[in-house]
Amino acid sequence: MSRDRSVHCHDCDAVCCRLTVVLSAEDVVPSAYVVHRGDLDLMAHGEDGWCLALDRERMCCSIYAQRPAACRRFSMGGPYCLAERAAYAAGTRRIPITLIG
Repeated sequence: MSRDRSVHCHDCDAVCCRLTVVLSAEDVVPSAYVVHRGDLDLMAHGEDGWCLALDRERMCCSIYAQRPAACRRFSMGGPYCLAERAAYAAGTRRIPITLIG
């Protein structure tokens, strides 16, 4: 998968950290970051819509080594990252959307 190496997370509004992430059975995420909605386990978000695992001081994932499979596939500067950034910047994407592992 190719990626745009000029894109960096520190230049972003953490768009990916506002997406709804559905956890798979293989994901091992600390329970403090998980919410249950019907039959789904999701990454929890704060009242402002940002993922609870986001370290806001450093603007990075506080559980990076344990992050869900969906987050692992959402690579910085990758096609999905670029598409979400563009849609968000254009005002055509209203967060949240759902990422399924």
